[in-house]
Amino acid sequence: MLGFYLPAYTKVVKRKLIQSPKFYYFDVAIPNHLLHRRILQPGTDIYGHALEHFVVQELRAFVSYTFGEDKTMSYWRTLDNKYEVDVLICDALTNNVEIAIEVKSSERVVSSDTKGLKAFSEEHPDTKLIMLSMEERPRMLNGIEIWPVEQFLPRLWARKVLIK
Repeated sequence: MLGFYLPAYTKVVKRKLIQSPKFYYFDVAIPNHLLHRRILQPGTDIYGHALEHFVVQELRAFVSYTFGEDKTMSYWRTLDNKYEVDVLICDALTNNVEIAIEVKSSERVVSSDTKGLKAFSEEHPDTKLIMLSMEERPRMLNGIEIWPVEQFLPRLWARKVLIK
């Protein structure tokens, strides 16, 4: 009840992958308290970790409530830690990834921020790619949908984000 594990995606196509799960507390306030984080300043690594934690919790709740056991969530990271994607939403039967989501706390996503999603799409070209950020407006960059977190989450819960 204190938290959950997000398993690593282990379907290897060409890159060796991390196999260990990530742990998330049920509430982002718990790690903030345990690590004595009092103020989360935008633009800091701490802020970025907290934002990722919050988004993962929202996605987990949405996938569970909407799809039950028909969809699973995982994350993808190469063994050399060169590439990572924060959340993958997969079909539970086939384990095919439908959506790959990366969370960045920056106010402006640049091409280099998309390297994890681009690397993932080289191995899984049919996956929808989404980058969540603190930008003001949605846009496209290198075939990746860039969404402000504040706009994405209401659209997700309104079922306006395409998940097969």
